[in-house]
Amino acid sequence: MEEDVSFWVEKALDLAKRSEVSFADVRAQEYRYELVVVDNGRLKEYSKTRRTGIGIRVIIDGYQGYSYTSVLNEESLKKAFEDAVKVATASKDVERVTLAEYKFRRDRAVSGFSRDPIEIDPSEKLRLALDLNSASRDIEGISSSTTRLGIQSDRRLIANTEGGWIEVESRLVGVAQATTAQEAGSFEIVTDSSSRVAGWEFFESNWEKLNEMVVRVSKLAKEAVKAKHPKAGVYTVILEPEVVGLFLHEALGHASEGDLVYSNSSILKGRIGEKIAPDFVTIVDDGLVEGGYFVPYDDEGVAKSKTVIVENGVLKGFLTSRDTAASLGLKPTGNARVMDYSQPILVRQTNYYMLPGDHTLDELLEDIKVGIYVTHKGARGGEVDPAAGTFTFNVGISWLIENGERKELLRGVSLSGSILDMLANIEAIGKDFKVSTSVFGGCGKSGQLVRVGDGGPYTRVKGLTVGGV
Repeated sequence: MEEDVSFWVEKALDLAKRSEVSFADVRAQEYRYELVVVDNGRLKEYSKTRRTGIGIRVIIDGYQGYSYTSVLNEESLKKAFEDAVKVATASKDVERVTLAEYKFRRDRAVSGFSRDPIEIDPSEKLRLALDLNSASRDIEGISSSTTRLGIQSDRRLIANTEGGWIEVESRLVGVAQATTAQEAGSFEIVTDSSSRVAGWEFFESNWEKLNEMVVRVSKLAKEAVKAKHPKAGVYTVILEPEVVGLFLHEALGHASEGDLVYSNSSILKGRIGEKIAPDFVTIVDDGLVEGGYFVPYDDEGVAKSKTVIVENGVLKGFLTSRDTAASLGLKPTGNARVMDYSQPILVRQTNYYMLPGDHTLDELLEDIKVGIYVTHKGARGGEVDPAAGTFTFNVGISWLIENGERKELLRGVSLSGSILDMLANIEAIGKDFKVSTSVFGGCGKSGQLVRVGDGGPYTRVKGLTVGGV
């Protein structure tokens, strides 16, 4: 973190220590984001975003106040602190806040990268996006191709009056492809992306794979536009790792967030110790898994532990911030996160995934007479109700399974049901395992978007409702 920002964090802590507040923490951030968009061979967008500021939280007699400033000078910082105090003293009609005890440390954590992507010449970034877009259009029958290149630099400093001083710095880069194919008045859009916590070296060392990805997306779009919709019904399905991650994050992950549990907005409340999945299913939230987003500490300065949510099929715990941990009688898990310095803390996931099993993909497929093989390529989201535990997802291009083999390509596939039923109906999981993140999106909650990761192994589930025709 830049020296001047550290100086202002020290100033904010000094204001708190000389006041009558019982606790204060300060969050500083320097955020930079670049996006290059090439549409059908032409530059559509090259944007750069930069945000720098400091947020201050205070607690007075159990009441909490928060304020922030993007202007780093004595006057603005003092006003932000005074505004936080005013909010706390005016909050007598809300519930008091109790923070779970935690032994803070001083540390600095930096994600691995060898070439800072922010420092690369813009012409090189544009050339890379143009070359990939050109490769994606070298397929007959493609009507539209959009290639995006994203780069993020995020530096955060979290300090508090209990001795915590944590600096976290990371880089995140990636490429996304969206290709549209048309035929006989019908069209289909297929998407895919590849992101990594890394520097510019990610593009250099993965150039061939990125080319293969954009070409594969375009070829799949050309095939998918001619594909049929599935016949609606109940099927045994094989879920790719990305789809497993989507299900776990949206349907189970949100339901395991401590603030939703405490507010009676989760179907998991009161179920710790219950069997909700087969013995071979273990699900965790982990800030430092390979392929995921880099979260060594949360935005309260708590180290992100590997939190077990489901162990051998049994619900073991929830994700917490310091206040939700105190409310639920649990320990802080390092899941207090914010989009940026201007936002209040929420309980959020980091990298949510299922541990792998011991089956090959062929073994998962082999005895399915009629089923669906589901991918994430072209997935268009869906709806989840954590309180009811229900979901509906519009997933990506898929295949009909017949007698253990992938046969006919399908499009317009949707899946719906209950997350607890789905977990109970997992029949087997594979040994091939993947966790991924994205520089182009993340998880939205209460108006805040944060980067996350998710994934797991190939997973076979019986009795899933598939929508179609």
